[in-house]
Amino acid sequence: MGHIIAMGGGGFSMEPENPALDRYIIAQTGKAAPRVCFLAQASGESLDYTVRFYRAFSSLGCQTVHVSLYSCPVVDLAALFAQQDVIFVGGGNTKSMLAVWREWGLPDLLRAAYARGAVLAGISAGANCWFEQNITDSVVPELSVLPGLGFLPGSFCPHYDGEAQRRPAYHRFLAAGAIQPGYAADDGVAFHFIDGALRRVVSSRPNARGYRLELVDGQPVETALATDLLVA
Repeated sequence: MGHIIAMGGGGFSMEPENPALDRYIIAQTGKAAPRVCFLAQASGESLDYTVRFYRAFSSLGCQTVHVSLYSCPVVDLAALFAQQDVIFVGGGNTKSMLAVWREWGLPDLLRAAYARGAVLAGISAGANCWFEQNITDSVVPELSVLPGLGFLPGSFCPHYDGEAQRRPAYHRFLAAGAIQPGYAADDGVAFHFIDGALRRVVSSRPNARGYRLELVDGQPVETALATDLLVA
């Protein structure tokens, strides 16, 4: 089964004191010490971000590694990806990340990992990338619609409660026909898809929610989804 866990926010980079979402991702592997690979291209391969990844997932008993495409790239990326139980994608600039990935052939490697049952996960840009379309702030100052990898159908918007312009922008894009129906995640919320179907929505925060966004009779309709609170 192919797993994708798309986080609107939260996890080690936003809630270092609350590992609930990180633990949830790890649990889907069914392994005591899974191999977890970090991709930080969206942040320009921030050293601080990468160190925080190692600190967080190593403390949870994982075997950790990261991939750099800017300096000292791994010679055999296919072999490295084939060994991973989880591939975790960090946040940052979605558009720049996807451009770099395509140049290095990562979409095909990620699709192969997905097909063999690895858990693909990520926050913000690392969640946007899996869908056909996403709402991004990659090009400031306006939010815009960006095509993703298309592993999952429809659209996605992270930080739904964390950034004031996200909700009205999603509604506006839907009404204008600029974006497909899809999902929005508050900070602290993760959508768990298995083989392309949404199976569960979970949260690390009591009041955070996930939403389904659709167009009905020409009007955007937002529906709050059942969201399970995880124990920290």
